[in-house]
Amino acid sequence: MIVRDEELRLPDCLASVAFCEEIIVVDSGSRDRTVEIARAAGATVIERPWEGYASQRNFALDRASHDWVLEIDADERVSELLRDELVEFLEATGDRVGVVGDQETIAAIPLRHVFLGRRLGPSALYPMYRHRFFSRADHRHDERRTVHEGLAPDGPTHAFVGELEHRLADDWGEALGDFLSYAQLQAASLTPPPGGRAYLNGIVLRPAAKLVWRVLAFAGWRDGWQGLVHIGLGAASDSFVWTQLMWSRLHGGGASVPQRKDAGDGHFGRRAHRGAVRIVAVADGPEAVQRAIAWLARARAQGADVALIAPQAACEQIVSGSNLPPQDERPPHVRPVARLTPLQLARAFETEQQLRPIDAFIGFGRSSGRLLSRYTRLLRLTCVLSETVTPEQAIARGLAARPR
Repeated sequence: MIVRDEELRLPDCLASVAFCEEIIVVDSGSRDRTVEIARAAGATVIERPWEGYASQRNFALDRASHDWVLEIDADERVSELLRDELVEFLEATGDRVGVVGDQETIAAIPLRHVFLGRRLGPSALYPMYRHRFFSRADHRHDERRTVHEGLAPDGPTHAFVGELEHRLADDWGEALGDFLSYAQLQAASLTPPPGGRAYLNGIVLRPAAKLVWRVLAFAGWRDGWQGLVHIGLGAASDSFVWTQLMWSRLHGGGASVPQRKDAGDGHFGRRAHRGAVRIVAVADGPEAVQRAIAWLARARAQGADVALIAPQAACEQIVSGSNLPPQDERPPHVRPVARLTPLQLARAFETEQQLRPIDAFIGFGRSSGRLLSRYTRLLRLTCVLSETVTPEQAIARGLAARPR
């Protein structure tokens, strides 16, 4: 973990990771008891001046001595379920990289925000996966990024069920302070684009659409007034970033315009498509699920990263393992939904995008194919295929559809 002035939140965080064999803390100049608390808990503390999020995290990684690493911030806590899952994962791998899940060298952990005293769900796009558990030899943070320095997996990603609890903000002052500091960091990492249309979209249209989409389509209203405030601050942050960019363009001049540092990965944290092609199948019933499982097994044998979205009842059959094809020893990654509706699919796709960007979508069954083709724009789909394509064809078309 990387810390500074965290004496109030650090003890609970350290207690939640006491099961780890080694704890590395990189402190960037704390003026309180942070260093003393960490050392008293048995952590190895290294003091280093602040060089940026990615640089500090890589520095900590280089000081670790084990193959698998869990990254955690001082305002986060490992839940009991996540602790048990992590231990079970390592026991299954025998501390050998790439044993569980074929070539999985990274795992995603659900992040549960606690905001103004409430545990947020749909308003924070829960599970809001973060790639915090990984093979140290295979992953490293991009130091060209000033924000969104999190890891970008390029292959199959294990998904845990247990949560990291994130104490996002305990009071209004902290909430507003985080909003301003994050927006300023984001604005400093982007190059102001030419033309006025981008600023109209960024300042007005996109934040307004985000507000409506998160509140209604993703049912953010279910999280009460705290959820509405969280969504509102997120939309306002986007608008503030683009206002800052417009001001920089109007008054900064060419030489003083901040240069983009996000290495071509897209603004506001969107990651580039890289590595193995990711294909997500949608199946609408037991027979369609059977065909999808067999097809996904062949695609995975060809090197694709695959997942399946299906109704809950059909997913229960998959988990039981009773319907797996003989060439596959385990079920594909499955995302169950209550029913196949446009909004249910939109939420499921958003969650799968958190794990890894999706390259191609394929429908199994008449209603699945009809939903994908009819609501392509609403669901923001790129490459939509039918189940008649072969895995080889799907991989080729998914690669061709990647944004350049």
